[in-house]
Amino acid sequence: MAGERLSKATVAETALRLGDEQGLEAVTIRRLAQELGVTPMALYWHFKNKDELFLGVVDHALADVRADRDTGDPWPKQLKAMVESLVGAMRRHPILPDLLHQSDKARATSFTRATEDALTLLTGAGFTPQQAYWVGTYLLHGVIGLVHGQLETPPPNDKWEVNEWRRQRRIEFECLPADQFPMTVRFGATYAEEPDPEGYYAFGIELLMTAVESMAARTGASS
Repeated sequence: MAGERLSKATVAETALRLGDEQGLEAVTIRRLAQELGVTPMALYWHFKNKDELFLGVVDHALADVRADRDTGDPWPKQLKAMVESLVGAMRRHPILPDLLHQSDKARATSFTRATEDALTLLTGAGFTPQQAYWVGTYLLHGVIGLVHGQLETPPPNDKWEVNEWRRQRRIEFECLPADQFPMTVRFGATYAEEPDPEGYYAFGIELLMTAVESMAARTGASS
């Protein structure tokens, strides 16, 4: 009866929270059962093993990563919206890249639907199905790299500690020999400014999309 009352979405959301806080190794059937206050058998009602659990979590996390082809928007705008949704999912859930690596993601309905949407948009832009798949893979790994390389910041602490950390990082760069590393020293001065994570992500997404649109223009011209 507990299994009937416990929804897949609740289990997946709890698994995401647990993984985000403590890492992928913490996401086990037994640990989830403890978090949810149920027996492990209640979870087996939805997921027969850990592999199915990971697939369910991936499916839940990527539920909003999809194109809406009913709006009549041009393909770059729709594809960019998908990339932005994927970035948002990975920012909310740092565990997601590891989950995508560990699971057979192609069996997750949300991932397959997102793949289909991307392939449809990209073939409509002039890419062959194989090229479209390459582009989709490039975007996926580009987003993972973007999130993993997000602005360097210290662990959450009080404002004084954060400011002191930034001051020390600035000094480390500015103490480098300026005749050998002039641009690195110049970069160090940016630690005096407040971080701009939204600007960083907007710049990174635009960088990825510009590459795809440029290649699409070349593909169309050559064909």
